[in-house]
Amino acid sequence: MILFSLQCSQGHVFEEWFTNGAEFDQRKAADALVCPECASHEIDKAIMAPNVARKGAAAPPVAPRCTPQGCGSCAFAGMHD
Repeated sequence: MILFSLQCSQGHVFEEWFTNGAEFDQRKAADALVCPECASHEIDKAIMAPNVARKGAAAPPVAPRCTPQGCGSCAFAGMHD
């Protein structure tokens, strides 16, 4: 399955699942894609940001260095060395 971001001729953006890239082409050729907001059949793929997986865990937040003991009034209180 693949999720495509789609856009109609009126600028409405929506997402739809397809079994593969060819299914989008087949459904577009058959005029089977419809905008859920305005019912337009003029649908194209919208620009999408790639979903890139990262290796390992996310880095922990960096605590601000208010004072050597910390300021004590923020979410990072007690995290200082």
